[in-house]
Amino acid sequence: MRTIDLEALLIFRTVVSEGGVNRAAEKLHRVPSNVTTRIRQLEEYLGVRLFRRDGRSLSLTAEGKTLLNYATRLLRLADEAVDELRTGRPQGVFRLGSLESTAGSRLAPILSRYHDAHPGVVVELVTGTTGALLNRVRNFEIEAAFVSEPFTAPGLNALPVFREELVLITPRNAGPVRTAKDLGRLTMIAFAHGCSYRRRLDDWLGSEDVVAERVLEFGSYQGMIACVAAGTGFAVVPQSVLGALHAADKVRQHKLPGRIAANCTHLVWRGEASLALESLITILRDGDGKEAAFVQAAHPAVAEL
Repeated sequence: MRTIDLEALLIFRTVVSEGGVNRAAEKLHRVPSNVTTRIRQLEEYLGVRLFRRDGRSLSLTAEGKTLLNYATRLLRLADEAVDELRTGRPQGVFRLGSLESTAGSRLAPILSRYHDAHPGVVVELVTGTTGALLNRVRNFEIEAAFVSEPFTAPGLNALPVFREELVLITPRNAGPVRTAKDLGRLTMIAFAHGCSYRRRLDDWLGSEDVVAERVLEFGSYQGMIACVAAGTGFAVVPQSVLGALHAADKVRQHKLPGRIAANCTHLVWRGEASLALESLITILRDGDGKEAAFVQAAHPAVAEL
């Protein structure tokens, strides 16, 4: 039975990444006609069109996008197999996703240990909301990601790694917040939809029939906290982030109900873990990793509801 050869997949992926046949041919040290022939042969074998052709421009068809996901995985596994057989250690690029809060408050010591243990691996870290990161894992754009509850991830593996305590923050001159109604007409400050912490905040407000009149969306915790400190509104953030940014004294903290405050960050991935990912999981599970993980923050400045 004939199968797709890795060279054909490499040519296909290079055409996609380079944005055209001529640039792909130059990178692969081939003539353009050879690249075109190999793509045509691949399409004939699969019985589908991989590209839409509009003059000199190419765009992937739905079938081409599907093949690209598999090509990326197969080529990565092939490289990993060679590296492991030659060295017995993970090598190459390891694309990892993370919430911004996790990247800023949790990952530095873990990635430092990872780098010391596996200098042959280049970690490319991308940040995003839980929803965006889950989509990237499903599409094999990244190998794994740190995401936060609540989320649903059918078909993905999940490992709980960090416990977080979410707190409500308001300007320092704001009064105590015992219920969501105490927030009055303050503006909600949050990440865009897809953020799991925002979902928890929306759930809390909704449970008390409170609707934020205005919402300001930010892309970083630094911006959110600065906006709250300036008196603009309220936000929900992990307490570990306030500590990492040395911002606990810039805002007033209020304890949230337990069902909202208690949170867990998970590492998720699709399919069998690569050697690079297995090495990260080992660090997260070992003694030093447990010191960094499964820590529930506490701070005396948090006001009780």
